[in-house]
Amino acid sequence: MDTLTKILIASAELFRQYGFKAITMDDIARRAGISKKTLYQQFANKNEVVREAVSWHMENNFESCNRVFAEYHNPIEEMVRIVQLMDEMHRNTNPLVFMELQRYYPESYQLFRDNLVRHDVESVRRNILKGIAEGLYRPEVNADLLARFYIETSLMIFQPSLLVNDRFDLKSLHPELAEHFLYGIMTPRGEKLYRKYKEKYLKQPNTL
Repeated sequence: MDTLTKILIASAELFRQYGFKAITMDDIARRAGISKKTLYQQFANKNEVVREAVSWHMENNFESCNRVFAEYHNPIEEMVRIVQLMDEMHRNTNPLVFMELQRYYPESYQLFRDNLVRHDVESVRRNILKGIAEGLYRPEVNADLLARFYIETSLMIFQPSLLVNDRFDLKSLHPELAEHFLYGIMTPRGEKLYRKYKEKYLKQPNTL
């Protein structure tokens, strides 16, 4: 693995776990297993690390979603698998991450949002249009509006003042919101398929 990739993996892991503000260049170098001098040979400052780590992390997520869309041809199954992927990501993400990114690194936050529009919103829009064509989503739904709504809702759960008080809340909130979204656009035939795929992919063991 090359040095740059080591740095991006290490910084993305640290930022996701602890947020952006608390992490230092020393922390990143230590996690990457390199010297601080080597780190500064790649990046002039922490701002640059944040920007590149955000871009790298989003590209990885986009590639994961693309693999889902390539592997599953049923729109309902695609969405359930995407929900599963996002749920796994949210379970390992500090709720403060997006708030700190927006507050302390506004340029990187704008990059993050631009990537969402270019990749995630467009992917959900295509899924909705395909579902409408196949009779699984209601024909009157506005694909452009609802694709953006779904992505914005998925981000809203990271705003501590709104819905999330701790990590336990975060573990269960996104699947609930995603289910609410899907039931708002599915036809009865789509709902039947959703229940089938929910049982297959989203059923969690009772840990109580």
